[in-house]
Amino acid sequence: MGDQLRPLQPGEPAPAFALPAANFDGLVSLDSLRGRSFLIGFFRGLHCPFCRRQLGQLAGLQPALRAAGVEILAVINTPVERARLYFRYQPTPVMLLCDPDCRTHRAFGVPRAEFLPEDSSERPEWPHSTTMEQFKAARINPTGELPEPLQPMEANVVLNAKDGFELDETDHAIFANHGTQLVGHFLVDAAGIVGWAQIEARDGPNGLGGFPAAGEIIAAVGGLER
Repeated sequence: MGDQLRPLQPGEPAPAFALPAANFDGLVSLDSLRGRSFLIGFFRGLHCPFCRRQLGQLAGLQPALRAAGVEILAVINTPVERARLYFRYQPTPVMLLCDPDCRTHRAFGVPRAEFLPEDSSERPEWPHSTTMEQFKAARINPTGELPEPLQPMEANVVLNAKDGFELDETDHAIFANHGTQLVGHFLVDAAGIVGWAQIEARDGPNGLGGFPAAGEIIAAVGGLER
């Protein structure tokens, strides 16, 4: 499974993958899904409150998508043991897959931002590179839960406290290694071909935490070859 330098586009084949499930038995692979259409979302780890909220939104969409013949998969970069412990108390009907190294994220071309050195003369090119100044200037409130838009890291702290979510050693390690990983969604048809793709914050860090709305996903499913 190699790195894809740009997000996969409609008409391109999905890469092979095989990942352990946190809330089902065994591995889930592209081969095991042949003949079925699916929506696959690639998220940051459980430390991300916006990703946890998106998982809840996807769970609400599952009946409509299943009626349309589309399965939902969610890939998080949290180790399977940690994910199983969390979802023992916060269950989800969405098939939850674990990829703590983000290898599948990269295979689908979901970007991660890299911070340029302070003395770099290189021009930042979001979403692949940014400056600390640009990131610190970002203000977000995608779910409307905050009293005002906050810097992304501050927003994470506030919402994690609201949820009563405390990062453990594993979460801190994942955040340290993959804190700038972005989120991506892909619809894949029964033949394994991408039919629709959406990447978080394509226009800049002010879009962090903003994910596709239910209507956008349902509309994309309506145009999928099945």
